[in-house]
Amino acid sequence: MAVTGASGVSYAYNFLKELRKRKVEVFLVISEAGKRIIELELGIPPEDFSKLATRTFDNSDLTASIASGSFPIDGMVIVPCSMTTLAAIAHGYSDNLIRRAANCTLKENRLLILVPRETPLSLANLENLLKAKLSGAVILPAMPGFYHKPKSLEEIVNFIVGKILDVLKLEHNLYQRWGTNKIDNQD
Repeated sequence: MAVTGASGVSYAYNFLKELRKRKVEVFLVISEAGKRIIELELGIPPEDFSKLATRTFDNSDLTASIASGSFPIDGMVIVPCSMTTLAAIAHGYSDNLIRRAANCTLKENRLLILVPRETPLSLANLENLLKAKLSGAVILPAMPGFYHKPKSLEEIVNFIVGKILDVLKLEHNLYQRWGTNKIDNQD
């Protein structure tokens, strides 16, 4: 799992907490900008955030195990995924561990989930999203639904966390699924 320098680290934090509950082994990399956003948005030091992971790696360590396609992982989630990281992945640019691990994940045909958190999107952003998708990435924008009638910011965040868990095929009850409540489906 990786955290980059886009707003929305609460998605990553709640996702890590859910993985920890499920005793999922998590290798974590946080970019320098991601560390700063953790401090700004969550008000905690990145070290406290990292304690939720099984193991952490420095983003500059290109000798880390996860920098090799031969290292067995099930997949990778980048949440939030900055537009800079997206562009690097879309174009195969691997100048740091996050980008190298993502490119290894794609080349080994493993699951790569990108959770971009940016708005509005430029033409270059859209082209990079398409290029990443065509390369095999799952594009899961941080665009929460509201049909489950969230009553708190936590419920809005957990909608996206639940969507990530869905793609990973991990059971959860973080939000009420469409069709399981009495939502009036009229135009």
